[in-house]
Amino acid sequence: MNYTNLLYVVEPMRLRDIGEVMEIEHDSFPSPWSARAYRHELLDNALSHYFVARRRRMEGPESSLLARIGRTLGVGTRSPVLGHAGFWLMAGEAHISTIAVQPDWRRRGVGELLLVAMLDRATELEADVATLEVRASNSTAQNLYRKYGFRRVGLQRRYYRDRNEDALTMSTKRLTSASFQSYFQQLKQALQEKLTQSLDKMP
Repeated sequence: MNYTNLLYVVEPMRLRDIGEVMEIEHDSFPSPWSARAYRHELLDNALSHYFVARRRRMEGPESSLLARIGRTLGVGTRSPVLGHAGFWLMAGEAHISTIAVQPDWRRRGVGELLLVAMLDRATELEADVATLEVRASNSTAQNLYRKYGFRRVGLQRRYYRDRNEDALTMSTKRLTSASFQSYFQQLKQALQEKLTQSLDKMP
């Protein structure tokens, strides 16, 4: 996928992003992770790979001037974090640990793009499969995962202690298999066209 012409930018999560990530965490989960947990993931966990999504800034004379001023003053001109996601690479398995999107930006392709970015990165790292747990009640997330080839492989009773809710364990086929990659490339192309068209319609 050509990520350079999309409405959103996906980039590695940095320590400076944690404050915004925590706002999304609290808006998204009954039991959000702590800022300390994210600092640990970024600084101390060599198995972790975390990302954030932002709206792309339009390039032009005005935005370029603002960027130069910001760099001179040491002030960033980055767009706000709209979503975040991450996985752990363990024994050939890319285990997706979290994915969340700011409420006002859901159903606009942010979460899907983050999922694609993780699967792309997992493939680059030669992971065999991708797995995750999802709340049994979260049909929206389950539909997205099924779209990208995840299938239910297990059930964990009362996995989510905050509500004693079951979790479905879902997994993909082998990520590097011809069948998965062929299907995955089709989905990426469709998403790229959708998000490029959205970019073209921006004022």
